[in-house]
Amino acid sequence: MSEEAKAPFPPYTEETAKQKVRMAEDAWNTKDPVKVSMAYTPDSRWRNRDVFPVGRAQIQELLTSKWQKEHDYRLVKELWAYDNNRISVRFAYEWHDDEGNWFRSYGNENWQFNEQGLMQERHASINDLPISESERKFHWPLGARPLDHPELSEMGL
Repeated sequence: MSEEAKAPFPPYTEETAKQKVRMAEDAWNTKDPVKVSMAYTPDSRWRNRDVFPVGRAQIQELLTSKWQKEHDYRLVKELWAYDNNRISVRFAYEWHDDEGNWFRSYGNENWQFNEQGLMQERHASINDLPISESERKFHWPLGARPLDHPELSEMGL
């Protein structure tokens, strides 16, 4: 295995797919673009809304820009399906803009991995729903979601 390998490796089982999803969620909740980008191949291809970054440098630029405008970001990902080297997830995250307007962003991602467990492709569809602060559901301290926090399905999302 290369020094860039990121277990668990394909082919995925339900258990290893769930582990991979949680690892991704935890990394994204750090809001560290470099850390997040290291889970992707150096030439990874993305579709993120209407942006199509290729490679870690462009991924880092996108994430840096994203987290400069999405304050108090908290994300939950949930396994939807898996097969061999592909995983599909659904997710929701909450954040507010510079003016204090809150949003819950919903979406789906399709992921494809190489043999070393690095993501080669990420296709994300995302919609933003304005919410009031009282409608927020994600209240844990910034960082990783606590292990006992409900999943999206358990919250009716």
